[in-house]
Amino acid sequence: MAKVSMYCTGVCPYCVMAERLLQGKGVSRIDKIRVDLDPPRLEEMTTKTGRRTVPQIYIDDYHVGGFDDLSALDRAGKLDPLLAK
Repeated sequence: MAKVSMYCTGVCPYCVMAERLLQGKGVSRIDKIRVDLDPPRLEEMTTKTGRRTVPQIYIDDYHVGGFDDLSALDRAGKLDPLLAK
């Protein structure tokens, strides 16, 4: 199974939905990077992704984007192959 990491906050409903979708796909571990608790990580996320919104999801080194991007990958049948690496 691929490594999944997610920049998130504690009160983001899209972060929760992304986590549920990934768990439903069999992902048992998501490395959560809480940008609300660690401001330098917010700057890191912004520099790395070019985005300021959460969640920002990575599957291995591939930047998926946010929940809408993750959901679109799933609908297109492209999420399972990414996770199976």
